Amino acid sequence: MNILYLSFYFEPDLSAGSFRNSTLAKELSKQVGDNSFIDVVTSQPNRYTTFKIKAESKESIGNMTIHRIQLPEHKSGMIDQANSFRTYFVQTLKITKKKKYDLVFASSSRLFTAYLGYVIASKQNIPLYLDIRDIFVDTMDDVLKNRALKTLVLPFLRIIEKKTFFYASHINLISEGFKPYFAKYSQARFSNFTNGIDDIFLNNKIVREEEELQSIKQDTTKETFTITYAGNIGEGQGLHKIIPQAAARLGNKYKFRVVGDGGVKGLLENELKQFNVSNVELLPPVSRERLLEIYNESDFLFLHLNDYKAFEKVLPSKIFELATFNKPIIAGVGGYAKKFIHENVDNVILFNPCDADSMVSKIKNYEYKNVERQEFIHKFSRENINKEMARSILSYL
Repeated sequence: MNILYLSFYFEPDLSAGSFRNSTLAKELSKQVGDNSFIDVVTSQPNRYTTFKIKAESKESIGNMTIHRIQLPEHKSGMIDQANSFRTYFVQTLKITKKKKYDLVFASSSRLFTAYLGYVIASKQNIPLYLDIRDIFVDTMDDVLKNRALKTLVLPFLRIIEKKTFFYASHINLISEGFKPYFAKYSQARFSNFTNGIDDIFLNNKIVREEEELQSIKQDTTKETFTITYAGNIGEGQGLHKIIPQAAARLGNKYKFRVVGDGGVKGLLENELKQFNVSNVELLPPVSRERLLEIYNESDFLFLHLNDYKAFEKVLPSKIFELATFNKPIIAGVGGYAKKFIHENVDNVILFNPCDADSMVSKIKNYEYKNVERQEFIHKFSRENINKEMARSILSYL
């Protein structure tokens, strides 16, 4: 049996898509057995222009072969991303042209990886299993501000979306908030395998001795509390709409540390200048090992989504990363993500996206404590989720 596995991001890249798919592909390789083969077609690490790491263009690991496509240089702008994906699309078709598969699996946040899976699966008349991490058409409807461009682009995207999802045998929705949107694709089976917690976070042992297995209060006379955000700095996160405003109101008793890069980092830097704040530190992307150290040095961990209607359906992967630490989480989210956090994650300061006044008020009135989230960690182990999802994928062979 031959499986084609499509993921735009894969290890050693730094992104939620890479972390999810690298571990899932390995579990799939383990379960499928030695007499079957998996072709992973992905890209060379490209998530951040400021974090360069080279990987082998072709790598064989047991019954799995990883093909990494070199993309043109880009800076995360929309045109750059379109050019990158066009290269990925064309090169993937070349790699797979003379190969026969029994199943296509595609993990997609921006629709076109899913569409690429549809093109190959429909041509070979084989099952297509989709892992949907975002509703791209919904997001573009919010993000595109130019009305003429929106009128041109959205109908085209909807045609691609319908073709792709009406063909799919199985659609996994990473967020239950997506369910109403996908109800019309009734020919497919559905599942809800969420993001999960990677072993690197589960094995994180750097904790204060007196904090283990109990909730404690931290010294509130501390001079400065550090609030850390790590990840993409894009339109979706909307950091430029919240961090400068909150930093100015909180003052120097609170310091923001922002680790990462992305398409609107320049906007964030401009807003910080406008608000004339000195309590925000911007750092480039770091390895996950260094990120563990940064999280452990922090007092609060920060998560935020822009105030777009489309984001009321999503479930950010960052939740699963942050909740493994005993630090309080500050989360500016709405919709399903807010509901999920409220039901599953303890010790969270929740506020509506882009509402700096509410965020600042809740932080100032918060009585500091560290809490171990053992139940959450057990429930959302990536290893357990991957085992179940791999079994689901292989059921189509």
